[in-house]
Amino acid sequence: MNNQYKTKIPNSKQDFEKYYYLRWKILRKPYGKELGTETDKFENSSYHQMIVDSKNNVIAVGRIHFLIERNIAQIRYMAVDNNHIKEGLGKKILTCLEIYANNNKINKIILHSRETANDFYIKNGYKKIKKTHMLYNKIQHWLMEKEIT
Repeated sequence: MNNQYKTKIPNSKQDFEKYYYLRWKILRKPYGKELGTETDKFENSSYHQMIVDSKNNVIAVGRIHFLIERNIAQIRYMAVDNNHIKEGLGKKILTCLEIYANNNKINKIILHSRETANDFYIKNGYKKIKKTHMLYNKIQHWLMEKEIT
């Protein structure tokens, strides 16, 4: 990862605006979805992580929240700006989220990976469990999980 990049928790209104904008731009805009479709009811109870460049532009994001089963957490909304793919930013976000989960006594992390991201998660220790939903009738998702210690 580039030394000019900084990993941080969004902590201001401006941070969160930039954070959500990147999620929308990467995960929703290509499918014609409006701003606002990049959030859900768990935002306020989630742990968020982002990476910014030297100009404070958000270039990678990810989120984790705890499920009702207190020893399980779910990662959602992982996104890396298209100009920064293959720089290790996704792995850095994933590692930060996993450390947070481990520090909070989480035993297992689950996620629903877009089919195009399966190899990334497999390289990072996640196992494919089963096909799940088809987002927007276009994007196949797979349930994946990882035991953490």
